[in-house]
Amino acid sequence: MNETTIETTLRYLKAMAHETRLRLLGIVADGEWSVRELAELLDLTEPTISHHLTKLREAELVCMRPVGTTHLYSLNGAMLQRLNRDLFQPERVADLAADIASDSWERKVLRTFLDGERLIRIPEQHKKRAVVLKWLVERFEVDRAYTELEVNAIIKRHHPDTATLRRELVAAKLMRRDNGIYCRVAPPLP
Repeated sequence: MNETTIETTLRYLKAMAHETRLRLLGIVADGEWSVRELAELLDLTEPTISHHLTKLREAELVCMRPVGTTHLYSLNGAMLQRLNRDLFQPERVADLAADIASDSWERKVLRTFLDGERLIRIPEQHKKRAVVLKWLVERFEVDRAYTELEVNAIIKRHHPDTATLRRELVAAKLMRRDNGIYCRVAPPLP
């Protein structure tokens, strides 16, 4: 599951993670309602209803149709169907769980080997070293040319062994070297 899909999933789940918003979705599923009607029905203030409807609109879960000076809100059924189809299939949920587990493991590795922005030691295990190198390469801009001195200066802020880390970044294909000039390789598109 790519980063965009995870962000989309979180946006929808956050929008629905409130009792009032869930109640609003249930009500607008039966037709169009104004803010005033919804406020009276739920015994809440109009600003409160407007706030929750804004959150639901941002997640594209409700539609708004202006009628004169009034706005009518209804359920965006097509979006709910798409959510069900795209996000809540068993294999998608499994992908999301795997991504979360992977992110959690990477954070644990970084906590083990970093003290703030300082690399305590270079991991010996390949998988752990890859996590640290991925973290280190984020300190470089994509497609900017760096001299070896500039690369060393950036690496030195995090660890004294600049030669090893510089070679490892190139070997891992996170940076490329051409005639003494280094460039960060753009990450692959999801």
